[in-house]
Amino acid sequence: MSPNATLASTGISIERWTKSSRVALGCMAAVLALLMFAPAVLGAGAIDRMTALFIYVILAAMWNALAGFGGLVSVGQQVFFGLGAYFTIRLADAGLNPFVSLFAAAIVTGALSIPLSLFMLRLKGGEFAIGMWVIAELAHLLVNLDRLIQGETGTSLISLNVYDGNTRRATIYWLALIAMAALLGALFLLMRSRAGAAMQAIRDNEEAATSLGVRVIATKRLLFVLAAFGIAVAGGLWLATATTFQPKTYFSVQWTAYMIFMVLVGGIGKFEGAILGAILFFVIETFFGAAGVWYLIGLGATAVIFSLYLPRGLWGEIERRFDFQLLPVGYRLKLPGPHKIKWEELAGLRPDSLAKGDVHAFW
Repeated sequence: MSPNATLASTGISIERWTKSSRVALGCMAAVLALLMFAPAVLGAGAIDRMTALFIYVILAAMWNALAGFGGLVSVGQQVFFGLGAYFTIRLADAGLNPFVSLFAAAIVTGALSIPLSLFMLRLKGGEFAIGMWVIAELAHLLVNLDRLIQGETGTSLISLNVYDGNTRRATIYWLALIAMAALLGALFLLMRSRAGAAMQAIRDNEEAATSLGVRVIATKRLLFVLAAFGIAVAGGLWLATATTFQPKTYFSVQWTAYMIFMVLVGGIGKFEGAILGAILFFVIETFFGAAGVWYLIGLGATAVIFSLYLPRGLWGEIERRFDFQLLPVGYRLKLPGPHKIKWEELAGLRPDSLAKGDVHAFW
């Protein structure tokens, strides 16, 4: 008898989508469609802020993919943010359309991340985290040597000046929205694939994953390159909104700190958590960003509080308390009976626990 037939005979079923997740996906598609018309109804300031929100979502999703799903905690992801902006400047200066340069620069950065991964992915834990920071500082120094950049004085994406303000603002907004949707979609599909399952297996226990035949380095490299590409896109988009490029700003560890904050608050390892964390960070910055150093102190204190008392993040707590998922990347085990069972019981597959449960995520 097949495993599926055995499960069916006991009233147990495996599901991936729920009614709420189908509704959520439809609502997200509708919201994205409506957002395409925002430049026609919103003012310049609101469009600029919405563009910043899309960039924050990209940053949070990419760092969450690397650390939350892949177990690769990095404090040096600003290297890709800075390189995305730098290569945009370089390609535009060479005569390429500035809007095309944004994505061409991300491709160049993603390509550079491949040889970088050959030795960085051999590091583990704290070594990888600090090693990425060292790489970011090294890239910062090398970019400063470029005469076009003029050291820390920086330069501007002057080729954008050929477009009038409204056209430029709307185009950058649409590019950011499309990039966010495309990257989230690609990440969602990746995490629901066999490669995504392999990544999470490596995160949980690399030795066990290796023993099962998972190609650890190749799988890590896929996630590493995707994160590099996505963060480089964000760097190029940020440059387009600011137009000026100063290495110390774009290669600042502050960008990675923002990514970590968004993911910790929203929920690390949760697809929805990165999006929620980016929205919360955006709201906090909008209302309290003018507070200067107190704003940064508040962010740090909030991150510490969440680490101590809400380690799952906001979305993790929502999921734990209400068994509620909007964008599931794994499977769910549906069991007969009115009561919920704990993941720890499911992991052990104890017969007594299988007699209790209702529904709980197990992947």
